Parts: sequence; C-alpha cells; structure tokens
Amino acid sequence: MDWIYDIFEFSKKHPLDFTQMSFWVFFVIVYAIFALIYKRIFARNLFLFLVSCFFYYKTSGLFVLLLIFSTITDFYFGRQIDRSSHPQWRKGYVIASVFLNLLVLSYFKYAYFFTDAYNILFHTEHKVFNYLAYWGNGFRSQGAFSVDEIILPVGISFYTFQTISYTVDIYRGKLKSLASILDFGLYVTFFPQLVAGPIVRAEEFVPQILKPTKIGLADFNKATFFIFKGLIKKMLFANYIAVQFLDAVFDMPTMYSGFTNLMALVGYSLQVYGDFAGYTDIAIGLALLLGFELPKNFNAPYKATSTGDFWKRWHISLSTWLKDYLYIPLGGNRTGSWGSVIISLLFIIVALIAIGNPYFSLFAGILLVGGTLLALKNERFQQYITTNINLMLTMLLGGLWHGASWKYILWGGINGLGIVFYKLWRKVSPYEHSTHWLAHFWKVFSTFIFIVFVRLYFRGADMERINQWYEQVWNHFDLTGSGEVIWYFKEAFVVMFVGYLVHWLPESLKLRIENAYYKSPLWVKILIMVGVTVICYQTYTSGSSQAFIYFQF
Repeated sequence: MDWIYDIFEFSKKHPLDFTQMSFWVFFVIVYAIFALIYKRIFARNLFLFLVSCFFYYKTSGLFVLLLIFSTITDFYFGRQIDRSSHPQWRKGYVIASVFLNLLVLSYFKYAYFFTDAYNILFHTEHKVFNYLAYWGNGFRSQGAFSVDEIILPVGISFYTFQTISYTVDIYRGKLKSLASILDFGLYVTFFPQLVAGPIVRAEEFVPQILKPTKIGLADFNKATFFIFKGLIKKMLFANYIAVQFLDAVFDMPTMYSGFTNLMALVGYSLQVYGDFAGYTDIAIGLALLLGFELPKNFNAPYKATSTGDFWKRWHISLSTWLKDYLYIPLGGNRTGSWGSVIISLLFIIVALIAIGNPYFSLFAGILLVGGTLLALKNERFQQYITTNINLMLTMLLGGLWHGASWKYILWGGINGLGIVFYKLWRKVSPYEHSTHWLAHFWKVFSTFIFIVFVRLYFRGADMERINQWYEQVWNHFDLTGSGEVIWYFKEAFVVMFVGYLVHWLPESLKLRIENAYYKSPLWVKILIMVGVTVICYQTYTSGSSQAFIYFQF
C-alpha cells in the first residue's frame, strides 16, 4: 500500500512538474474524469479547483494553505469593493488588498533582502526569524519547522499578481466581483499556469469560468502542438545544454577560458528561453484541452530589433502587467507621482549607503538637485525626466520581482537603461527606418548581444561569480583552444545551433509547419507524439532533469 501513500505525499526532492511521467499519468486521470463532467459548469469548476489545489500541494507542500488564504481574503476584498458605494471605502478595501498581498509576498520572498538592507543602513546584525514556523511549532508536541529559514513558496509571485489584478480591476470598474468563491478559487489556482505563469488577468479569465466548455478539433490540434513544442524546448534545448555544458562553466568560471565562458552565456540565453517559454507553451496547451485560453507569453524575443521591442516579446504577461499596474499608476509618460518620488528616494538612499563612496554620493546629490531645478524651469525636460524615471522604476521593480537580490535589481536597471538609450538613439539613428536586410540584421544582432550580456546578472550565483566571468572573458579570451572546446562539448553546441536556428526561422515558415501538423492525419500525430516522448525520455534519463527556472520566482 506504499504506492497509495506516495501518490498523496509531497516530496521535496521530486515536486510534481510537467517533465515528470507521473504528471502525465496525473493529467490523463484528471482528463478522463473531466470528460465525464465538463458539461456541468459547477461540477467542472469544483473538480478543477480541487485538482489544482492537489497539484499545488504536490508542488509546494503545505504552502497550499497560503494559496487558500490568499483566495479567501481577496475574494472578500473583491466583494466589498463591488458592494461599497462610497469612494473612500472602495479605495480603502483595494489598498488593504494590495497591501496584504504585498506583505505576504515580501515576508516570504524579501525577508532576507530587507534584513540585509536594514543591516547595511543601520550597521546592525539582525538575522531572519521565521515567526510562522515558530507559531506552527507551538501546535506540535515536537517542533518540526525550522525558525531560522524562510522557504519561498513556488509560484507565489505569479498568483499574487493575479489576485492583485482582480481587486484592482473591480475597483477600476473593469470587472464585477464573482458571486462564488469556488469560481474565484479556480481563477487563482488553475493548475496549468499556477506556478510559472503566464500571469492571467481576471478580466480575461473570469468570463471563461462562467461559460460552458467547448473544445473543438482546432483546439485539440493547437493544444497538442503547443505541448509537444513546449516539451522539446524545455527538455532538449534547455535541460540538455544546461547539464552537458552550461552548469559546469557557471559553477567554476575560472576553470574555463573566456571563449568558453562567453559561449556558455550565449547558451544560457537559449536555456532560459527554452525553459520558460517551454513551460508556458505546455501550460497553454493543457489549458486548451480543458477549454480555457491563456494569453500568449512569448513572441520570438530574440528577433527583437531593440530593447524596447524585446520587452514587448519576452514574458509578455509580466511586461503588460507592470505597465498597467505599476508604470501607468506611477504617472506613465505623462507626469510623476508621489509614488515615483518615494520609491526613487528609497532606491537612491539605500544604493548610496551600500556603495559607501562619499564622492559618488556628492556627484549623485549634485545631479539630483540640478536635474530637479532644471525640471522645474523647463516643462518639456520635466516630462522627459519623469517618463524615464517611471520607466526605470518599473524595470528596477521588475528586476526585484525576479529575485530578492541586488543583482536582479542591477539586471532590471541595466535593461531599463537600454530602453532609455534606445529612445534617444532612434532619434538620430541613420538606419532606424531602413528596410535593408543589413540594417535589420544589425538591429537584431546588437539587441541580442545586449540581452545576452545582461543575462549574466540573471544567471550568476552572486556578484563574485559574475566578476570572475568578466575577468575570464576580458583577460583570458583564448581563441587558440576554441576548436577543442567546441569538439569536447559538441553535442551541446549542436543543440544550441539547432535551437537558435529554429528560433530565427521566418514566422511564415513556422506557420506552415504548424498548419501542416493541424492538417495531418491522426496516425501522423501519434507518430509525432511517440517521437517527442522518446526524445524527451532520452534527455530525461541522461541526467538532464532540472526544475523549471521560474519556479524560484
């Protein structure tokens, strides 16, 4: 009977995800039951809610209780916002909802970061203490929870942003609150996209919950195509090159030449794309099989012709969320706000104290005062400054969303500077509006190189490893042994080459391949399914099984 216990037990070593065969057994069982009840909306929603909670438990253990807590509280806030006629009460409820969501997110995700920042500011030596674990131990005869460690719940950033969008959209009048907590629970917990997105807006997904399920042949074809495509991206292009090449280099960058380090960084850009886009492709496919449509999250990002264009193609659900719920409320491209002033001052103060250089602080102070005075006298300059400040704050906070570390803030800041620089460059660029293929190639290539180098702050374990990488590339860029490196890691280089080649194929050709799959007979689809399964199984058994990168966010 141990196998029954294993089914319902959460395993820290083997949390449930899309790459495991056990997940597909789970999904087949779920789909078989779903096929019997999908015509009854209440039964369908209840079943999918319970299945989603079970899936999250198998992914993140007892943190499913935190997910249920968020569901209950935001359902209540949404109802109160909708029922209140007084503007101040409505504003109070939405502020309370956003504050509570960000408080929970900050506790689990940013406790260490804020504690370190506080210690730097006030020269203290405080350590993180897990009060939830301490209180939990009070209910047990023998304490089982560690009080000196806070574990990040999987996917908390994703479902927190979803619940915030729900209450804010109700406040803005875009959405009516749901009458059933069950329906809202399904929106929050829907398992295909629960732990790594895409981030689903309430105004897009909630209407689908209230409609009967309709799944046609076109939906089935598109769903299976996305699932196959996602598995190949994740298990071949992402996992294989990571295990066979990338991890070894990034773990010990000083053991490899600058050329090898550079190739590893190029490979990592393919890995992170294959990993994240692969997950969202599978999520979109699974949702379609269940009768729900999720938003597109990637649009060939390495075809971008500028940094701004890249962020319109990469993690689209996050980029648009930050624009609508952060950038525009801060003032957007119109004006500044008290929010942008306060956040800017916090960033500046902490950064200056962390750097600790009096000359740098003096320079920054002069720049800040001079810019403020100039902005007060020149309205056009004021709008330009406030627009770019709002943009930079959005990118800095977007970087902080990805991880509680200065390297993520630096990553977001450099991306923000890239967008600001491009906005200036396009006004004087001699080839900005050129249709020549060389101009287009240069814009794509230069954008790709920028994104690849900035990825170092995303991948490096810490600033010490990042600096080691720079030192190797700058001081030990040895091309004499490049042929030996390529030959030694030949399988990984072949996969990298094929991965980028497929990514840069013309969209028209990709659409023809997709349509050919849709029109193919069933036996061809079965052969493709078998082929994809064999390829993925071979990479899985070769030791390349890795958790999805965005699970940590």
